[in-house]
Amino acid sequence: MIRLTLCSALLLVFALPARAQNTDVKFIADTLVVQADGTYQADPDLATMTFDISSQDKELKPAYESASQAMQKIVALAATNGLKKEDVSSGVLTVLPNYGGDRKRRAKSFLVQGQIILKVRDFSKLGAILEDSVTNDITDLRSLTYSLADEEAAKQRAVAEAMKRAVGRATAALDEKGQKVGTLRFANLDVKQIIGVSRMEVASLSLIEVNAGASDSRAKAVAPPPLPQPEKITVSATVQCAFQIQ
Repeated sequence: MIRLTLCSALLLVFALPARAQNTDVKFIADTLVVQADGTYQADPDLATMTFDISSQDKELKPAYESASQAMQKIVALAATNGLKKEDVSSGVLTVLPNYGGDRKRRAKSFLVQGQIILKVRDFSKLGAILEDSVTNDITDLRSLTYSLADEEAAKQRAVAEAMKRAVGRATAALDEKGQKVGTLRFANLDVKQIIGVSRMEVASLSLIEVNAGASDSRAKAVAPPPLPQPEKITVSATVQCAFQIQ
């Protein structure tokens, strides 16, 4: 029997039909092709809160001042709750004049908008930040996302698990024939999308008005909506390897 060269073996690996690539273990001359999956699961350790700032007034100055004060309040609130400066990202405030069809282009009102993003690592602070962020309908929580602070590390763990299983399957297959796993000749890696990232979208922060006491129906307290609970996050990877058979 003519022994295939390394080049020929690799050509056969690349020329595998689609149905062969779905096989977990396959022998090709002096090459063993193995496919394996790996997963890594972890609790989210990062919450991203995105706030929208919006203020409108007939005059530019009060509209801009209201928006600026709302943004400064969120920044101060972040500092009070122990957030680092690098975990607070605030953009610039933009001014949108409303001319209302005035031919002379005289603004009838001004809308000032902005956005601020907080990265919170201590989830116990979320409720306090949300509750204290409400400022006369100027500040809205637009979204809350639970994720992993270091997604790359999670992907590497999933890849390492997949490779470990691939080597294990190759070793088990060759042990039956009294052979050993040799040099890795080829590897194809696919890291799948992270599953379990929880995201809450809020079109406009709806506040729940609660009667403070039966004696005074006008006295009301404002309560924020309940926050979603974080779920486990799973990262998966698939690896296809071609090992030399010793």
